[in-house]
Amino acid sequence: MAFAPMGPEASFFEVLDRHRESLLAALRRGGQEPPSGGSRVASSSEVLVSIENIIQDIITSLARNEAPAFTIDNRSSWENIKFEDSVGLQMVSHCTTRKIKSDSPKSVKKFALILKILSMIYKLVQSNTYATKRDIYYTDSQLFGNQTVVDNIINDISCMLKVSRRSLHILSTSKGLIAGNLRYIEEDGTKVNCTCGATAVAVPSNIQGIRNLVTDAKFVLIVEKDATFQRLLDDNFCNKLSPCIMITGKGVPDLNTRLLVKKLWDTFHVPVFTLVDADPHGIEIMCIYKYGSMSMSFEAHHLTVPAIRWLGLLPSDLKRLNVPKDSLIPLTNRDQMKLDSILRRPYVTSQPFWRKEMEIMADSKMKAEIQALTFLSSDYLSRVYLPNKLKFGGWI
Repeated sequence: MAFAPMGPEASFFEVLDRHRESLLAALRRGGQEPPSGGSRVASSSEVLVSIENIIQDIITSLARNEAPAFTIDNRSSWENIKFEDSVGLQMVSHCTTRKIKSDSPKSVKKFALILKILSMIYKLVQSNTYATKRDIYYTDSQLFGNQTVVDNIINDISCMLKVSRRSLHILSTSKGLIAGNLRYIEEDGTKVNCTCGATAVAVPSNIQGIRNLVTDAKFVLIVEKDATFQRLLDDNFCNKLSPCIMITGKGVPDLNTRLLVKKLWDTFHVPVFTLVDADPHGIEIMCIYKYGSMSMSFEAHHLTVPAIRWLGLLPSDLKRLNVPKDSLIPLTNRDQMKLDSILRRPYVTSQPFWRKEMEIMADSKMKAEIQALTFLSSDYLSRVYLPNKLKFGGWI
């Protein structure tokens, strides 16, 4: 055993263990085929050659007195996205593209910025050094204007070269936290022990570099909000329901938090659950972990965990637990639009129970935060709600 168990009796985990067996059986039936498309982890020499080929194309265009242009897959249209149960949202093989032209007033600046960042990536890969997206932005913050411009261009380059962001030697700053029954060694040899205490461990910035992961966890719980995560830490949830792992992306998850969830699933194949607010924003965040996002669909194979289940807070729980109306919040027009958008997405047809929960929300025109459960008792979430859900299989 990697850790001394402190949690409930073995019988508590019977339903969880059966759920894990069904997940493993589904994996065996699916054959766990390796990724067939999208981005991949490319060698340094491959990345350098790809960039050189792009520059060669630009030189060829100039030699012909033609205006150079970058051709990039269009990641903002659902027409270019397909859904597969085993992967989530991914780009179709022959998707529509858009051109970033050097002779168009609308796109000439973006063309120049892509070229600049490509040159920076080339130097990073060539020298085997790394930089964060923030580092790149601060090389010329006035030129880039804001961080989002840099982020989008890096995603465009990753998509254009069909390699992962890590292969470009660009790292993201992590904002997520992890706690519980997990140990690992970071790339530089640092030993990390996430055993639950009063504080959590920051999600590492180089997920591909961590090794020797060890856990006895029966489940992984993804918590939408940092405040809820901290409350569960304060309530000693990890030890009371040991062995388990808790993760939060502090809202919409960053790339490293998603990569870590994916690595834990690929390494251990233990059930993964989400705890989100019963509102469209919480459902959206859960969908990103499970099925991915349109903007990062070219990296779906490295990011999505379709085995994730929705543990709470379910809209149907609000009625079942008699949560008073003054603890609920009316849906705004923006909420309604978000909910309608999610209901139209291709993966909802494969999740009838999710659809039913969202229809309950739409019909009631009300939403609720996880904190609404405190009307029952201050520790109801950690003492009653989550243990009962996990013991009796209250997930969908």
